[in-house]
Amino acid sequence: MKLERIKFITAVVLYGTIGLFLRQVTIPSEIVVLCRGIIGSAFILVYLKLTDRHIDITAIKNNSRWLLLSGIFLGLNWGFLFAAYMHTTIAIASLCNYMAPLIIILIAPVVLHEPLNTKKLPCVAAAFIGIILVSGFWEGAVGKLSGVLLGLSSALCFVGIVICNRKISKISSFDKAVVQLAVSALTILPYALLKNYNAALPWNMKSILFIFILGIVHTGIAYCFYFSGLGSLPVQTIAVLGYLEPVVSVFCSAFFLNESMSVAGWIGAVLILGAAVISEWN
Repeated sequence: MKLERIKFITAVVLYGTIGLFLRQVTIPSEIVVLCRGIIGSAFILVYLKLTDRHIDITAIKNNSRWLLLSGIFLGLNWGFLFAAYMHTTIAIASLCNYMAPLIIILIAPVVLHEPLNTKKLPCVAAAFIGIILVSGFWEGAVGKLSGVLLGLSSALCFVGIVICNRKISKISSFDKAVVQLAVSALTILPYALLKNYNAALPWNMKSILFIFILGIVHTGIAYCFYFSGLGSLPVQTIAVLGYLEPVVSVFCSAFFLNESMSVAGWIGAVLILGAAVISEWN
């Protein structure tokens, strides 16, 4: 259990540093998303081969509709989030993306037919106020506001991933990951081709190196570690440890990239993270 906990924490921390590594890449974000999906799915296929595991085609066929849809949402989630990183700070983009758990609380009664826990409504309200404070739209920061909107769009796509995963059953986590990653790449492919048609992409060794790191370490290895912990750790532990991701993102933004945030923004960050954590205990 201790090893699985370490693996899960490692995966979550890696997710939190994605924005930091992405800032080192000069290639358009949609190309990075495309490469991440291809490299990540290929890595997991190699991992399954090396561990003598086999893809369950029948399970994939039985869940094909929801696997396809979840993969599309995954591609869009990455696309919006990576674009948000380019339009605002890493901290703000990550915090907006982490509104997803609180959005799920509101739509669960309608979409998932789960009863609404009214004790969690104050958490949703606090997070909403937090987003307003983080966005800083009253300061006239157009770039920041567009980043906030892109981050919230990524959160909505993450909600779609959660809903689809609730519909998927009797399939290995690794089989599911391979399909979702591959579909995410196919989802972003048309947009990447259209946007960069005849464009001279600024390829360089540094960008290529970091793209491979994002694909192998932050996707392939991180997914293997994440799903390993997902299958053995208590749900409450997974929920709490999951909040390390936005915390790490905020830390990277402030201390490694020197991206400033106003006092109101820091208050908003505390409200969002606090609301998300408290909602798990109500």
